[in-house]
Amino acid sequence: MNIKPIAFIKTDFKEKFGIPRQSGIIENIKGEIIFEKEYRHPDALRGIEEYSHLWLIFDFSKNHKDEFSPTVRPPRLGGNTRVGVFATRSPFRPNNLGLSCVKFEGIKNDKNKGNILIVSGVDLLDNTPIYDIKPYIPYCDCKPLAKGSFSEEFKNYKIDVLYDENVFKNINNNDKENIINIIAQNPKPAYKQDIKEYKFLFSNYEITFEINDEKAIILKIEKL
Repeated sequence: MNIKPIAFIKTDFKEKFGIPRQSGIIENIKGEIIFEKEYRHPDALRGIEEYSHLWLIFDFSKNHKDEFSPTVRPPRLGGNTRVGVFATRSPFRPNNLGLSCVKFEGIKNDKNKGNILIVSGVDLLDNTPIYDIKPYIPYCDCKPLAKGSFSEEFKNYKIDVLYDENVFKNINNNDKENIINIIAQNPKPAYKQDIKEYKFLFSNYEITFEINDEKAIILKIEKL
């Protein structure tokens, strides 16, 4: 079966590094889902406003590989422990398909792009292809007694983020909060123990920070 994107999502994540490892972790980060021309019929979204959350089926478009690896190394397990690929949410998957639950914020109409879905809590790279959208249905999608393996141990994981207020000069409060929350998730690759300084792109900024002993220090933020 050949599938093609129905839409692409616009986000402030310009590279893979720094993207939250799960959707909803940073609630305020928003995205805009722009449909391909053949799917812009307004009837396709009829009734969607009655749901609070949506499932996005998407393409890990920057992780395509020809060979299949049966195991992966989850960052939260230190980057050296191998786990079966089907027992993780690793982006390195046989068919490169991802599943993300986002909050539905509303619809805006653009005269050139049609109806655009506004969502929040996104964990997707800018211009990620979207293959399908389905409503989140609480009575069957929510399983309060479900087990979460090693992920349960890290559900509230955050590191301290230190900074001088001057690094956020001329940066709005929303971007400031999002940048701090991204770094608090500790995006550092678990297997890189010798590199202390990191950079990532978010929105119109390049952020430089370092991590020492489970504490992050924001060193510099430059507007691009």
